Amino acid sequence: MEKKLFPGSEIVIKTLLNEEVEYIFGYPGGAIMPIYDSLHDYLNFISHILMRHEQGAIHAAQGYARATGKIGVCFTTSGPGATNLITGLADALIDSTPIVCITGQVSSYLLGTDAFQETNIIDISLPVTKWNTQVFKAEDICESIQKGFFIAKKGRPGPVLIDITKDAQFQKSEFYYNKRYKYVKNFHPYPSLEEKKIIEAANLINKSKKPLILVGQGVILAEAEEEFKKFIEKTGIPVASTLLGLGVLDTNHHLYVGMLGMHGNYAPNILTNQCDVLIAIGMRFDDRVTGDVNKYAKQAKIIHLEIDSSEINKNILCHIPILGNCKFSLIKLMNYVNKSNHEEWKKKFYNLQEKEKTIVIQNDINPKKKGMTMGEVIKWINKYKQKNAILVTDVGQHQMIASRYFNFTYKKSQITSGGLGTMGFALPASIGAKLGAKNRQVICIIGDGGIQMTIQEMGTILQNKIPIKIILLNNNFLGMVRQWQQLFFDKRYSCTELINPDFIKISNAYNIKAKKVIKREELKESVKITLNNEKAFLLEVLIEKEDNVFPMIPSGASVDKIRLT
Repeated sequence: MEKKLFPGSEIVIKTLLNEEVEYIFGYPGGAIMPIYDSLHDYLNFISHILMRHEQGAIHAAQGYARATGKIGVCFTTSGPGATNLITGLADALIDSTPIVCITGQVSSYLLGTDAFQETNIIDISLPVTKWNTQVFKAEDICESIQKGFFIAKKGRPGPVLIDITKDAQFQKSEFYYNKRYKYVKNFHPYPSLEEKKIIEAANLINKSKKPLILVGQGVILAEAEEEFKKFIEKTGIPVASTLLGLGVLDTNHHLYVGMLGMHGNYAPNILTNQCDVLIAIGMRFDDRVTGDVNKYAKQAKIIHLEIDSSEINKNILCHIPILGNCKFSLIKLMNYVNKSNHEEWKKKFYNLQEKEKTIVIQNDINPKKKGMTMGEVIKWINKYKQKNAILVTDVGQHQMIASRYFNFTYKKSQITSGGLGTMGFALPASIGAKLGAKNRQVICIIGDGGIQMTIQEMGTILQNKIPIKIILLNNNFLGMVRQWQQLFFDKRYSCTELINPDFIKISNAYNIKAKKVIKREELKESVKITLNNEKAFLLEVLIEKEDNVFPMIPSGASVDKIRLT
């Protein structure tokens, strides 16, 4: 019997179908055209979302991955198409987002000749991918993609790039999909748990009088929210969250004491330098959390639950490292920790929270000044949003305010660019999030600077009728940079003021309904209308130009030097 052969381009699509991919975010071009031609015959089985820029495609894949826990997939062509992925790859790597990018490449005999739209994307992307590879033969396509999916998801997730030459796309080969693909040579995604370390950590926790838990996105990636909740409720330890850890625990949980970091809450930052045991779970001690590392938690014994061995002792030296998937680490720890409540210690958090509430929070959400604040917008969003709403934020002041005041009550409710801080992330990420979580409300909060970096993705919303709610907080400034210029550069506002277009007309041009709020009296009803609309809607709110974000840890200062004004 004659073996059935398929072109490499079709093998790409058949492999993705076997990996249960439902959406591809992409932009076609010459070097990937054979793959797009094969895709044409499978569009009843797999959906392609035509983005308006390759950076938009990868951010949409990130949004999809973060909202679903699945792997996001994007296609681009060679040369500029591939290099336009670099920002998204760097973003996905530092934020541990599982995506697989498939790029077309010039034919193998043209490699190294500076052919039209040729670039060495393998070397360019090497520092910003978990794994990458170039495929020259059709017979290697399926295994390369399967390997890419395995590596992207297993262990600490991250981005993978697979570059396929044009001749490999035309070549024919058998299609064989290995359903039992469970091993990659020299890749060990899950370290073995050491029972000895678990017992040592439990003994330290049981003896502590002032313990503090720092929770990060690792708990979300491990799908360990329930185990985490049981652990904290047994131990009675207060919990502070990193930016990407928001949503692990309900904002209203009695043990939640706020967000860590430069623009986090007052109490957890101050008391980080007073606790006796610091338990870090699925977080990496980045500089926005630690401030001056030489003055960070010097009085505390540090326990670090982490899946990636390279993060242990990288920024902060820990006393007891627990390598492994935190879902299983927490289950093991539960067997050894005592039930406790730490009431006296928790009172310190409550007292500091009241101080922040009086000085900062009331002025943010119930302002007496004439201009509208970002905080009061979030207040009304909380009132009218759906319980399981997903918050997608861009980068800047609005990101910090939204993250501080949004009521997180559901798993996988927060999507933002944390480690890289990519302006322009939110709009395309919202598209991916909504397609991945069709039954959940997606609220995109964005600034007037960030929206203009990927504003063309409104065309994707138009073409695919994606009902996301865009709330544009417009202060006619690059707000976060302006705040630093105000506080640390004598109000020398160098190159941060924006002369903006008419966002309402732009939105309407894309057939997206829009409304502009100038007066506070219109805000409440306008937010309600926005969030109750069945279709895509843009609400532009004019914010006071010098509306600042506090608390704030000055750059290079220790966490307990956090400012309230």
